[in-house]
Amino acid sequence: MAGAIASRMSFSSLKRKQPKTFTVRIVTMDAEMEFNCEMKWKGKDLFDLVCRTLGLRETWFFGLQYTIKDTVAWLKMDKKVLDHDVSKEEPVTFHFLAKFYPENAEEELVQEITQHLFFLQVKKQILDEKIYCPPEASVLLASYAVQAKYGDYDPSVHKRGFLAQEELLPKRVINLYQMTPEMWEERITAWYAEHRGRARDEAEMEYLKIAQDLEMYGVNYFAIRNKKGTELLLGVDALGLHIYDPENRLTPKISFPWNEIRNISYSDKEFTIKPLDKKIDVFKFNSSKLRVNKLILQLCIGNHDLFMRRRKADSLEVQQMKAQAREEKARKQMERQRLAREKQMREEAERTRDELERRLLQMKEEATMANEALMRSEETADLLAEKAQITEEEAKLLAQKAAEAEQEMQRIKATAIRTEEEKRLMEQKVLEAEVLALKMAEESERRVKCEALSVRARLLA
Repeated sequence: MAGAIASRMSFSSLKRKQPKTFTVRIVTMDAEMEFNCEMKWKGKDLFDLVCRTLGLRETWFFGLQYTIKDTVAWLKMDKKVLDHDVSKEEPVTFHFLAKFYPENAEEELVQEITQHLFFLQVKKQILDEKIYCPPEASVLLASYAVQAKYGDYDPSVHKRGFLAQEELLPKRVINLYQMTPEMWEERITAWYAEHRGRARDEAEMEYLKIAQDLEMYGVNYFAIRNKKGTELLLGVDALGLHIYDPENRLTPKISFPWNEIRNISYSDKEFTIKPLDKKIDVFKFNSSKLRVNKLILQLCIGNHDLFMRRRKADSLEVQQMKAQAREEKARKQMERQRLAREKQMREEAERTRDELERRLLQMKEEATMANEALMRSEETADLLAEKAQITEEEAKLLAQKAAEAEQEMQRIKATAIRTEEEKRLMEQKVLEAEVLALKMAEESERRVKCEALSVRARLLA
């Protein structure tokens, strides 16, 4: 009985000790996650949990973003999560995004996961036209995005239309030219084919190296007014503060690099920028909302801290990360080389196999042709033998006919000889008859004359 009571008491105490929790949904650039958070958790507790889950160590670039009445805000690390002005309806949603941007992506972004998250975020900003990108650069960036997703170009796999469902270019660029989707795909693919051999992380880094040179890259813009009430834009980025005309977000009217700013302060809605050079006038401006002022100050402090940090020696943690990244990169390079060698050997083996198969097929065809030729030869030999026999018989027949013809010729010749003799005799007889006739005619004529003379003489007598 006592044991049962003790057991119930122990269970009740455990039940009482279980902390109350609430559900949080974290949306990254390519995934969603949900966590059960304790009611007492501060922003840092949730942020650290997300970073551990992602395997992210370069935490200083990122933050958890939420929206208050159409205004962007970031979760404060030292404040309880539920003490922020967020919806209490579960799951409470935050977006895990890059809050600060590097000056040089290749030098500063060490981890592959960091590079990947930056790549996805910057790509979305370019496609959403929050970062202006010229047409030619847009096509080149699109080709690196395709390389990152699809790997090396293979004409047998990546056939016409394979990018039909991909969003790769800003709509402004597409509408700028009278080109069909097929024509855009052809231009992107022409660049894409040039990136052979680049791994996903390399293609994404090439994308970031091009994007970081765009004028609007990494700039947070805020609507402000100067002391005269003129509407302006304030731009906050990794290099400093910039003042823009509202119609031109590309070229600032004036800039204040972080290393030339002595102090930034705000009172209520008024900001004051004090340059190090006291000869330069203090710049004052007003923003419309207190929340916006707090956000501007957060971004100024964070960007300034990172600006100063970059100009110092790397911390031990960063040195370790860079060393690990170099080792990992070397390992991946060796692995890619090994895979490339294996692929080359496999391709060579396949080519050798194809060549052997081709030669075997050729030899089979040649053997078939030889057999057919042999069969034709045998048939021809039989025909020739038959023809030879026929020819021989014909030759015999011809020889017989020739002999008969020879005999006939001899007979004809003999007959011709006899005929010739008879002809000669006949001609001689004719000639003799003619001579005889002539003599008889002469004799008759002589007798006539004699008789005529005789008559005349009798008449005369």
